[in-house]
Amino acid sequence: MAAKNILMLVGDYVEDYEVMVPFQALQAVGHTVHAVCPDKKAGDKVRTAVHDFEGDQTYSEKPGHNFALNATFAEVRAEDYDALVIPGGRAPEYIRLNEKVLDIVRHFAAANKPIAAICHGAQVLAAAGVLEGRSCSAYPAVGPDVNRAGGRYVDIPSNKAHVDGNLVTAPAWPAHPEWIAKFLQVLGTRIEL
Repeated sequence: MAAKNILMLVGDYVEDYEVMVPFQALQAVGHTVHAVCPDKKAGDKVRTAVHDFEGDQTYSEKPGHNFALNATFAEVRAEDYDALVIPGGRAPEYIRLNEKVLDIVRHFAAANKPIAAICHGAQVLAAAGVLEGRSCSAYPAVGPDVNRAGGRYVDIPSNKAHVDGNLVTAPAWPAHPEWIAKFLQVLGTRIEL
């Protein structure tokens, strides 16, 4: 397996598990992962939020860890990367306002490179206009965004993932085992045990 260079788009109050787990898991199997945030550089940190499901009408939110970025957003060239990861949390609602973020997402979609988005990450896909004719899972509250962007929202259990070609999506962090496994399949990653 040739190791892939993977770009991860994050921002303050990204969901803690949804940034930490794939960042570490993808590196553990040999890939290079660069986590970037608009207006921040390598060594800067973003705050994270822990979203939990405790029986309320929506998730609860608690402070998470600080997450250190390992690359500089201003230096990112999308063509240098083989795949894209967009974690959820609150970050997608505002990083989607950054035109360079949208251009990066459009590059991966146009080049048919693997894209993994979880939870609210689909807000960035919708804003970039890359969901037309595609099926996509997301946190249920993001379903209307997916549909309005010309996609088809797929309502699946929170521990499941959905694949549509190069696009791997899931509703929330309970889906990590399946979401990451399916993303690794789309990446063509082979793990020898």
